[in-house]
Amino acid sequence: MGEETLEAVFEEQRPRLFGLAYRLLGSAAEAEDLVQETFLRWRQAGRADVPAAWLTRVITNLCLNELASARRRRESYAGPWLPEPVLTGDGALGPLETVEQRESVSLGLLVLLERLSPAERAVFVLREAFGHSHAEIAAMLGLGEAHSRQLHRRAREHVGAARKRFDADRGQHRRIVERFLAATLDGDVAGLERLLAADVVAWADGGGSTAARRPVRGRLRVLRYLGGLSLRPEAAAVTAVIAEVNGEYAALLRHDGELRAVMAVEVAGEHVTAVRTMVNPDKLAFAAAQLV
Repeated sequence: MGEETLEAVFEEQRPRLFGLAYRLLGSAAEAEDLVQETFLRWRQAGRADVPAAWLTRVITNLCLNELASARRRRESYAGPWLPEPVLTGDGALGPLETVEQRESVSLGLLVLLERLSPAERAVFVLREAFGHSHAEIAAMLGLGEAHSRQLHRRAREHVGAARKRFDADRGQHRRIVERFLAATLDGDVAGLERLLAADVVAWADGGGSTAARRPVRGRLRVLRYLGGLSLRPEAAAVTAVIAEVNGEYAALLRHDGELRAVMAVEVAGEHVTAVRTMVNPDKLAFAAAQLV
């Protein structure tokens, strides 16, 4: 292939490759780096009989190599580790038209995938999010088809009972997120108490900053935790908007024009069951760039 043709073929595949790498790594920055590395290898190869399959195999194996070192880094991470948030309203992670597609990029599921071995995670994502057959997955990862099935079964068992299925009512989800955000910013304790589920959990990823170092569990503890946010000196200057983040509605909090936090709110029925807040500046960089 000529240089222009190589680039054109790759650019057609780029969004899918980024979506795959992000699901495997939970990091938009690392996913971008590996997409670029895949492009360099594609240029060196010069051609492939089935470009999509070749590119998928290369980036998947690059991610597998990265996952081993990423796990060691996350084990020593200061406080709760959460995936990097990605704004998905513009299709940054591919089509999210169905409940299953939105679930495949949800922060809750990506956290659960951290329980899996790199091979289990790769098989799970390739099968569940991208619909590859076990024969295709086996060829990509260099293993037997029976082994691929075994890894997929183990992955589903590990994620299993803890996996939260999405509510199909998007309008209701947004309304509850809006009420939650207003009550949090206004310090409306009674309003928050009505919204929070009894077993609600709040995580905050600050990368070692002043964010809570451990998950906050239970309605009363989460209520005190959220109530304290409105009392901070900078709270009055915070502006907030609702946006789609990782397939779910979330609050984007800005201060002095800069994105300072992304607060993702998980909802079941009429109640908030989980709050995941990213305040680590490094992890907000990709989402901030999307807003420019």
